[in-house]
Amino acid sequence: MPKLAEATSGSNRLSLRGSLRGLRSRSIVAPAITLVVVFLLWAFSAAATGNAGPVELFASLSRLWASGEIAQSVATSLGRGIPGFLLAVLVGTVLALALTRSLWLRAAVAPFMTCLLTLPTVAWVPLAILFFGVTDTTVYFVVLTGAVPAIVNGLLAGVDQIQPLHRRVGTVLGAGWFDMATHIVLPAALPSYVSGLRQGWAFSWRALMAAEIISGGQDLGLGLGTLLQRGRELDDVGGVLAAILLILLVGVVIEVLVFGPFERRLLRRRGLLTGGTR
Repeated sequence: MPKLAEATSGSNRLSLRGSLRGLRSRSIVAPAITLVVVFLLWAFSAAATGNAGPVELFASLSRLWASGEIAQSVATSLGRGIPGFLLAVLVGTVLALALTRSLWLRAAVAPFMTCLLTLPTVAWVPLAILFFGVTDTTVYFVVLTGAVPAIVNGLLAGVDQIQPLHRRVGTVLGAGWFDMATHIVLPAALPSYVSGLRQGWAFSWRALMAAEIISGGQDLGLGLGTLLQRGRELDDVGGVLAAILLILLVGVVIEVLVFGPFERRLLRRRGLLTGGTR
């Protein structure tokens, strides 16, 4: 019987590994097939209508790569986007923890966090320019208005799901506010918090692009949004398509390399991800 149980356990492990390998293969092959189909349909449509197609896109990408503008624009945008997002994480986390301390404060502030999510971040750009001019401060302001509400709502949702027993145990053990927040509240609310961070990054990246597009000019340097706006001004369809593709690629790379693996590892450790449903 022990040998049979050991053989069964080994078979289950092999089956699980096989399913995980199959999942990883599907997660790579399936999107690649979709991308190929989309480009083929786009190429046929461009040939039939005379509009810009993949040829113009790849020609513009080659030109921008040769000139070094791809590396420059990506570095400029990430140089603003990452610090702005980290600042939003700090502000959003502190604000959410403060809201959990007072029911009155949460009732007064939390609804406006949801309202801010419904407001397009591009609407903040003209106001920010009037206050701060065409400067990096404008960009960071717009990024904060886009990312902070998502982070706050994500952490609040996680806090609401914490069992009251956890807080009572912390109180009995003499945990202060800081210890309660760092050792009980944040770890228990981590899955929802990470989801809020993912959403916050998406909002901050969109807000950054909106700020660069509307602000424009070389005062902010050559970012991806500036590259997109320049293509529009020059009536360069290939350049516009290249800028859009680069914006999408950066967002996808951050998701695939940072948030996706971290969230899967977190859920797997907590027994919330079995066999790889994501």
